[in-house]
Amino acid sequence: MASNVPSSSASHSAPKPFSLWGKLAFGAGDIGPGMTANLLAFSYLIFLTTAAGLSPVAAGSVLAIGRIWDAVNDPFIGYLSDKTRTRWGRRYPWILLGAIPFGVTFFLNWIVPAWESDTARFWYYVVISLLFQVFYTVVNLPYTTLTAELTKDYDERTELTAFRLGSSLFGAIAALGLGLVITQSVEDLRQQYLVLGGICAVLSVLPLLWCVWGTYPYAVQRNALQPADTDEVALSFAAQIKVVFANRAFLFVVGIYLFAWLALQMTASIIPFYATFWMGLDSYFLAALLVQGTAIVMMVVVNYLSRRLGKQEVFYIGIGVWIIAQIALFFVQPGQVAFLYLLCIVISFGVATAYVVPWAMLPDVIELDELKTGQRREGIFYAFMTLLQKVGLALGLFLVSLALQFSGFVSEATQQSDQALLAIRVFIGPVPMVLLLAAIALTRFYPITRQVHETILLQLAERTRNQAQDG
Repeated sequence: MASNVPSSSASHSAPKPFSLWGKLAFGAGDIGPGMTANLLAFSYLIFLTTAAGLSPVAAGSVLAIGRIWDAVNDPFIGYLSDKTRTRWGRRYPWILLGAIPFGVTFFLNWIVPAWESDTARFWYYVVISLLFQVFYTVVNLPYTTLTAELTKDYDERTELTAFRLGSSLFGAIAALGLGLVITQSVEDLRQQYLVLGGICAVLSVLPLLWCVWGTYPYAVQRNALQPADTDEVALSFAAQIKVVFANRAFLFVVGIYLFAWLALQMTASIIPFYATFWMGLDSYFLAALLVQGTAIVMMVVVNYLSRRLGKQEVFYIGIGVWIIAQIALFFVQPGQVAFLYLLCIVISFGVATAYVVPWAMLPDVIELDELKTGQRREGIFYAFMTLLQKVGLALGLFLVSLALQFSGFVSEATQQSDQALLAIRVFIGPVPMVLLLAAIALTRFYPITRQVHETILLQLAERTRNQAQDG
């Protein structure tokens, strides 16, 4: 890496725009996090029970502990990266130093130690999960902050964000595609996960290195390695909680997102059990791939419908379709494989809606807060959405594991009892349905309609004009 920071005169010259190669390099930074997070969401619970031999509750506890720790360590690592001062900037050293440990600890998640003790294996996976979540945050949190630091241009930020999200989805789909190929090529169950984990570990590290190498010259040219001087005083955690809970519209968005996200995570974690034990399929990866992969196309559809109809209206449509498909899964019988795959494609429309609409509502909430307080506080609202997303994921996975445990699910058994199969079907049908209905109910009372939002923007514009005239 070059170490010379540009002179002050150079910093005032117009920065060169990101080339296509530069945008691809920036987006590559989210391939690894997208790949690893998606594979863990779909596969880790069934791996821990069927391959590692943990009880469902023990397996669910491993995932819940890891996710809660992930939520806890975010602000700590964010604070440390903010305070980092090196000749290479604040963010790049974290990404570079964390990349290889990130890949190694991800791979260690898929090893089954040759230990007789279930307790020893349980604590092995707890420790590895905690370590992986630390290094996931070490590389991903500094990376995501680069968007704001590399450019101040509104359109360029939008482009970089689009490349980041597209790369994350590419990584997620690639992991499931690899899983489909490996399960058809490798017979031994433990070897399948070991090979898949090893390949994804390598493929998750290399794009991070490409991101650093490809974007660092832009950071140097734009003098973005060190923070600008600011007099802004950071709010305490208690003050941040007061800010978000004082915003009624934000509470509705949180509720909508949590219910929809819980339904999504329950579906993702139970699909492998449903496909394997109820439908009798050799691999669940095609079903997962149809849900996740088709959702990319559906996001374009949801975005188009949202512009034409409104956010609440498209949410009703998308989640309504999802509910019908989810209930239909409860009644699908073994052998109706084509129907299963068709329903997975239909569900992807609802999944895309759950991804797009709540996050599209959040900027409206931020602008309402700005109108009331005169301050732009995106960081606080986005941080709490991410925090609640992780807590919701932990809760959803643990609830699924409890249901499997108390229904008599037997780890490493190829056939399950009727009671266990019923629990699997209930958690892929009726339970997500109730959560999605709750999300729809909250959407009905969400206060920021299209008309209200237009009024907010007009009032903000008028305030800006008045301040410019007074200045």
